[in-house]
Amino acid sequence: MNNESIETINRKRKLQIIAVMGGIFLVLALLFAVMLYALQVKSKGSVEKGPSAYTYEELLSSNGMELHVLKTSPSNVTLTSIQNNVALTPFYGVNGGFFYEKALLSIAVVDGMPVNGEIKEYGSGDENAKYARGTLVWDGASDKLSVQVVRNASDLKVMDHTRFWAQGGISMSLGQDQDWLKQMKHEQAPNPEDNRLRSAMVYDHEGMLYLIVSSTKGSLQAFRDAIVEQVAVGNLEDGIFLDGDGSSQLRSAEKILTGDNRPVAQMVRLVK
Repeated sequence: MNNESIETINRKRKLQIIAVMGGIFLVLALLFAVMLYALQVKSKGSVEKGPSAYTYEELLSSNGMELHVLKTSPSNVTLTSIQNNVALTPFYGVNGGFFYEKALLSIAVVDGMPVNGEIKEYGSGDENAKYARGTLVWDGASDKLSVQVVRNASDLKVMDHTRFWAQGGISMSLGQDQDWLKQMKHEQAPNPEDNRLRSAMVYDHEGMLYLIVSSTKGSLQAFRDAIVEQVAVGNLEDGIFLDGDGSSQLRSAEKILTGDNRPVAQMVRLVK
């Protein structure tokens, strides 16, 4: 066999080896792509599944207000800074308190810490700006809910300051029909007479919590009347109004409400 034939055979072997190696690398690349895709699908699936320890109801009151309600235990709730529309987060829940740009103007505290900054820092969630306002408090040590009218988070009364959450808003004064309008005005509720989307948190005598957002517009009076008529009928204890209008947002497996698509500073979030 001459040198030319040997070189030809060697060249063919090299090409065969290169082809085999290329095939192996191609198979490995395809396997890696399949594994990456599977992990992404699994990750997306876990987010989309979301919390399940709640019930959803859609209720229509006699005054035409349509309510969307997430019922859960207060231990299944936390407060989270999101700086986004609730519908665009991976979380379930509703919008929180009042805000301006990225600064929170309502109390939003979890286990003694404001959710949007540091203690005593403007916009952190450490105070109800300007006014003492109705603040819904869950005391984890006693597993009790209450509405406390305070200006600063440091004035809240709880058994254990490392086990609670507190969400600021406007007092709804349930069970005090003669005085609620006076209290609402005292707390300087914004635009109470306007027809706007509305949001609220209320609780019943058994300590169950209801996160409520309307998909129809109405005054605070109409919204309050609709809640009293339709939610935990005859068993409500108290609650607060949250920020409303375009900030009235909800996300759950059953319903998504985007308000006017604006971002909000903070939300009330279901944990599981």
